[in-house]
Order: sequence, then structure tokens, then C-alpha cells
Amino acid sequence: MTSDAFAAKMGKSPDQPYVSRVKALKELLASKYPGRKYVIAKLDDYFGPGIASPEVQAIVVTQETAQRVPLANTFRKSKGYPPLDVVTIGYVMAEDRKPISSTRIRSGEIDPQGRLKARRAPRKG
Repeated sequence: MTSDAFAAKMGKSPDQPYVSRVKALKELLASKYPGRKYVIAKLDDYFGPGIASPEVQAIVVTQETAQRVPLANTFRKSKGYPPLDVVTIGYVMAEDRKPISSTRIRSGEIDPQGRLKARRAPRKG
């Protein structure tokens, strides 16, 4: 199953191909964190390939996905790998105090900075 097919199964529908999303992410990381090492992994399951590698030391999660980490660490323990350090990040909130998300941006509800977009009144007649 491709990552886009997996995302659709999980209730997500990526509008951009994986290659485009990776390119944009690499550009962002290079501009914000020049010289840092990172791995971008396709998520074809809950965790991606990183949990099956003893070299991976940490996982970045949201509060929503942090509940999956004990399962990942159980898997790692069964392989003789050390547990992952967990870095939990908060959401960045939009003007309306709801999380900024790509879904909200694509729907035109907010812009990428979380500013609310003006809603047009329905036309009469």
C-alpha cells in the first residue's frame, strides 16, 4: 500500500503527491535548520520505518499520536533495541484558537499563518 493509499484509509486525502510534500519539507528544514541531520520517512503504518532501526533514538509526536509510542517501544524491546525518546510537540493555533492544519488551509478556511480568510456571503437570486 502506498503512503497516499494508507493516508486515504486513515481518513486523510493528500492533495499533493508525496514527492511534492517531501520537496517542500526539505526546503523548510534546510532554511530553518541548516546543517542538521534528519530522515524523512514515508509513513505506511503508524510509525514509519524508524522504529525498526536501532539507530533511531527519538520520535516526534503530537499529543494525539503520543499514545502510540508505548506500542512502538514494546516492538523495539522485542528486537533488543533501546526505547525511543519521545518529543511531544504542541499544535500551532490559528487566530480562532483551533490548530493550523493542511486540511484547513486547503479548504480556504485559513492561510498558512493561521489567519482566518474572509467568508463570502452566499449570493441571493
